[in-house]
Amino acid sequence: MGALEGLLVVSLEQAVAAPFASSRLADAGARVIKIERPEGDFARNYDHVVNGDSAYFVWLNRGKESIAMDLSQPKEIRLLLAMLKKADVLIENFKPGSLAKLGIVLEELRKEKPKLISCSISGYGSHGEWSKMKAYDLLIQAETGMSSITGSVDSPGRVGVSVADIAAGMYSWSAILEALIARGINGKGRHIEVSLFDALADWMTVPLLWYDYGGKAPKRVGLSHPSICPYGAFKTADGKTLLLSIQNEREWKRFCGDILADEAFAELYPDNSIRLNNRQEIDSKVAETLGKMTHADAAAKLKKAEIAYGTLNDLQGFSNHSELRRAKISNPKTEIQIPAPPAICDKNPLATLGGVPELNQHGEAIRAEFAETVSLKEN
Repeated sequence: MGALEGLLVVSLEQAVAAPFASSRLADAGARVIKIERPEGDFARNYDHVVNGDSAYFVWLNRGKESIAMDLSQPKEIRLLLAMLKKADVLIENFKPGSLAKLGIVLEELRKEKPKLISCSISGYGSHGEWSKMKAYDLLIQAETGMSSITGSVDSPGRVGVSVADIAAGMYSWSAILEALIARGINGKGRHIEVSLFDALADWMTVPLLWYDYGGKAPKRVGLSHPSICPYGAFKTADGKTLLLSIQNEREWKRFCGDILADEAFAELYPDNSIRLNNRQEIDSKVAETLGKMTHADAAAKLKKAEIAYGTLNDLQGFSNHSELRRAKISNPKTEIQIPAPPAICDKNPLATLGGVPELNQHGEAIRAEFAETVSLKEN
């Protein structure tokens, strides 16, 4: 039995952020009704790589029920209100003000149902000039300065997945769980607002502190680290790329003695600040040494010396990684395997997740269920 079994979540959602939050509630046993436009969540057509479905849609919509609704129709608004009368949680990531234009005012809803927890996800919040701006992941990465510290030395870059959307979904999920805990204590719901900008702003705290209090921003250093040396990627003799990280002076001395075979080198650069100012010389020494070893030999020596290291994998390497746990989900076409949820509770990893719904797959049943609450069979 899931921790949230018996709870009803109604989610007016599209794309990534809100579906992320609601999918995690579904994983925990909540019943999630996904309300889509008649043409469907546009994330359904991001691509068709997973047996005809989009990768993002498969990942973020397991375990949900789908109903297609035209919310410009009064009859459909009545159906939505009927659902909300029974809902524990409402999630929405429409443009700010969209629900009010449809006649759904969250403040009024919560007066009628004080236990309702509502969560609105947007690009820049619900107030001010920026609230009117369209916001997509790359734009948020750029506006928060993330792109300026990501990429190679010569060029800014985008993080390879939609981190702004995912971060906003994570914060929404945790805030909803917090609200459910609070409701269990005081019996009251609450309204939650999460913006993509605020989500990435939190992630950007350390670079911002560097700038605000240190007077300079971290530099783009590719696969190196802006404030630790040596820390980065180095080629081995067999053409593979190995990454290593030195975190303290004990490790630095061991690394110089056991890997570089030059204990005196450690004394030339005895602390991290000195090493940072001499990164080129140190990286050259490390690159020369590791370039004479195979990846396997270098890894064995680093492991024996208790130095943190890793391999620069491509997606084939990740897919074949011995530590990658997978979970099964299904769609109407086939079974699909995705990375398993990271939390393992009482040594019981989630191995099977709910299926991915087709557009309006549950529409008829949902309409019949809530027709008892509101007169929908008229007209």
